[in-house]
Amino acid sequence: MDHSRVPVLEALEEFRRRGDVVFGPPGHKQGRGVDPRVADIVGLDVFRSDVLSLNGLDDRRQSQNVLGQAQELMADAVGAERAFFSTCGSSLSVKTAMLAVAGPGEKLLLSRNAHKSVIAAVVVNGVEPIWVHPKFDAGRHLVHPPEPDDVRRSLQEHPDAKGMLLITPTDWGTCADVAGVARVCHEYDVPLIVDEAWGAHLPFHPGLPAWGMDAEADLVVTSVHKMGGAIEQSSVFHLQYDRVSPEVLKQREDLLGTTSASSLVYATLDGWRRQMVEHGHDLLDAALHRAERIRSAVGDLPGLRPMGGEVVEEGFAAAFDPLKMVIDVRELGISGMQAAEWLRANRQVDVGGSDTCRISASLTHADDDETEKVLLDALRALVEGADSIEKQPPVRLPEPSSLELEQAMLPREAFFAPVEHVPVERSAGRIAAEMISPYPPGVPVVAPGEVITDEVMDYLRSGVEHGVLIPDAADPSLKTLRVVARD
Repeated sequence: MDHSRVPVLEALEEFRRRGDVVFGPPGHKQGRGVDPRVADIVGLDVFRSDVLSLNGLDDRRQSQNVLGQAQELMADAVGAERAFFSTCGSSLSVKTAMLAVAGPGEKLLLSRNAHKSVIAAVVVNGVEPIWVHPKFDAGRHLVHPPEPDDVRRSLQEHPDAKGMLLITPTDWGTCADVAGVARVCHEYDVPLIVDEAWGAHLPFHPGLPAWGMDAEADLVVTSVHKMGGAIEQSSVFHLQYDRVSPEVLKQREDLLGTTSASSLVYATLDGWRRQMVEHGHDLLDAALHRAERIRSAVGDLPGLRPMGGEVVEEGFAAAFDPLKMVIDVRELGISGMQAAEWLRANRQVDVGGSDTCRISASLTHADDDETEKVLLDALRALVEGADSIEKQPPVRLPEPSSLELEQAMLPREAFFAPVEHVPVERSAGRIAAEMISPYPPGVPVVAPGEVITDEVMDYLRSGVEHGVLIPDAADPSLKTLRVVARD
C-alpha cells in the first residue's frame, strides 16, 4: 500500500483549503468563537482542525471512505488483518474488546495485574472474571505478566471460558510470552486479547519486544498516545484470524464509543502511522541507543538501580522494553513517590510513573540530546539532594501472597449491591463494594467482590500516610470502606 498517503490529514487539509463554513458542531466553528485567552495557550490551529468526520472530512454517506482508508493503511503497517481507530483511549477500547469476546455471565480469563479500566469493564460488562495471577518479584516488590502454564491451568479448570485478556508490557516495561499464551489459548480455541497500551511502538523495530500481532494474538489494543506520536486518547484495535468477529467488535465499539469522534485523534493516528512506516526504524534505533546510554549513566549513580535485561535473565519476564527507564530509588532512603515529587518541584522533570520503590521515565522517538541531558542532570541532583528530603512513614509492603484476595462475589454484583461504610479497623472479612487503586499505576489492590484482609488494609493505609493517592475510593483517606451490606 502507498504509505505516503494520509487520508484523514489530506481530507482535513482539503477542508481547510475550501474554507467551509459549518452550521453544525463543534460550536466554536473552527476557532471563530474561541476565547482569545484560550487560543493564546492552546493555539488556534487546534480549533481549526477540530472537524466532524461526517459533513466535514467526509459527507454523510462517507463516499470518500476517509477513515476506512486510514484504518486499512494502519492494519497494513503493523501486519494486522483489520484495524479500527478509537477516540476514547484504551480504557474504553479494552472494555469494548472484552465485550466482543464475553457477554454478561460468561467467563473471561483476566490477568490480575490489570489496570482499573479492566476491572471497570468487568463491572460494566457483567462477565465472570477468572483471575490469572501474575508472577511476583519479591525483591523488587513488582509483578510481572503470568506465564503460559498459568493460563493453561486456568483453562483446564474453566474450559467454558470465552477467552483471555493479557496485559503486556506492564507499566514497568516487563513483557509476557505472548506467543506462548496465544498457543495455549488457541489449543482451547479461544481468542487472546492483548492489552498492549504501552506497546504501540513495538511493530516498528526488531530490537523491541514481540508485537502482539506477530505473536499470534487475536485482538490487540494499543494506546498510541503513550509511546507513539498521536494525541491523548488515541487508541487502535488490531484484529486477525476469525475468533473475534470484526462485525461484533465494531458493534460493541459503537455501543460504547462516542458519536462525536475527534478528527484530531484520527488525523494524528494517520500521521503517526506514516511517520513510523517511513522513518520508524531509524527513529526507534536512535531511541534505543539513547536508552542504553542513559541506563548505563544511571547505573553509575550511587543509590539508583535501573532495571534492565536482568529481569529476563532471572526468569521474571519474557522480555523487557528498554525504552522504559525504571529506576529503584530505595537505597536513597526515599520512596519513588517522594523522588517523583522532588524532581518535579526542584528540576521541573515529570516522570511517567512512581510507586513505593521506584520511578519510571518513558523514552520515545521524540527524545533528543537536550531531554537526555535534562533527565540525567535531574537524577544526579536527586542523588545529591536525597538527604534533604523529609522522611515519611514507610509503606508496609505485604507478602506477595497477601495480595491474592478471595473473590466472594462477582464484581458487578458487589458494585451494585446494597452497601454500608465501615471503619477500616472493622473491614477485615467484609466484601469490598468498590475499587481501591493506588495511582499511578492504577492497578486495583482491592476489587469489588473481594474479601478485605488486615494485611492489605495495613499496606494501603500506610501508603496513604506516606502520600499515596487513592482516587477511586469513596473515602480516599481510607478511614472508612464501602462494603457489601450484611442481611
